[in-house]
Amino acid sequence: MAEPEPPMLVIREGQLSGQRFLFNRDCLIAGRGSDCDIVLPERQVSRHHVRFLHDETGYIVEDLDSKNGTFLNGQTLKGRARLQDGDEISIALAVKLAFIGNEATLPLTFERPRTGDGALTLEEATRDVRIRGKLLSPPLSLPQYRLLDFLYNRKGELVTRDDIVNHVWPEDESAGISEQAIDALVRRLRDRLAELDPGHNYIITIRGHGFRLDNPSA
Repeated sequence: MAEPEPPMLVIREGQLSGQRFLFNRDCLIAGRGSDCDIVLPERQVSRHHVRFLHDETGYIVEDLDSKNGTFLNGQTLKGRARLQDGDEISIALAVKLAFIGNEATLPLTFERPRTGDGALTLEEATRDVRIRGKLLSPPLSLPQYRLLDFLYNRKGELVTRDDIVNHVWPEDESAGISEQAIDALVRRLRDRLAELDPGHNYIITIRGHGFRLDNPSA
């Protein structure tokens, strides 16, 4: 079995939007200084603003007493915090990065967003979700994205609950997934999509059968 790719940081907003940085070492420093591993040109960013660490327990973000602060999922970061897949890190409110964990098994090359004719579009490389061009932020959790990706690829066709379990959860976890867990995942995904388009229900329940995606014309 191939080794999983290391986690990465993807810049979602800022002058370097779209660039990504692999965790190929145990410490990455981001800031305005030319000696940083991730050099951010925004003037609001401190010379050494934030540090990303890897140890035996996982991945950590640490604010380096920056002038304009660091924010983790919208909350002010004081000192260190452990990172989870899909976390959003804002640096001085000028740069936004997403932490993509290695369990996501993402491809190494960017792909164009899959648009079709719908208002909702996906970009696999960064797990970006957009509705009518507006980015969903913070990003979806990995199970939420897997579900949306599955529905999207079925192009409006019905997917059963068994289909969802097999696609969203790893084989060693799928045996214990209840209907309530599926319904809760669908509900959370609906709520996230409603943040960008509250007037449309993108996930339709077909009672007694399953779900389908209703992606309106762009």
